[in-house]
Amino acid sequence: MGRFMYGFAAQEFEFDDRTLSHVKIAIVTKLRRHESFLLNWEIPAESGGGRISLWISREIPMAFLFDGSRPPKLNEQWMEVLLRSSQRTGGMVVVPEDEVQALVELRESP
Repeated sequence: MGRFMYGFAAQEFEFDDRTLSHVKIAIVTKLRRHESFLLNWEIPAESGGGRISLWISREIPMAFLFDGSRPPKLNEQWMEVLLRSSQRTGGMVVVPEDEVQALVELRESP
């Protein structure tokens, strides 16, 4: 499991390395454009359940720590879904990779 370290108190949030790799690239893409946004995800029931929303901006320190030594091949559709969701008022929503295809098909349907 990878960890997303966030804020001056360095709060830690766990994600699997593959998900964290995609979230990292999406966050960096937004911040390079000087775009602040909300980052949202659900907490699994086995970890207590609930939701988290963090305000992401260039002024807040963050780090991405991975267990694995090699970055995965990125899923372009997953990246597109993350970046598109970040343009909404509610912010970027971290969705599982296995839900991406259904979201893409839903968006493309008439």
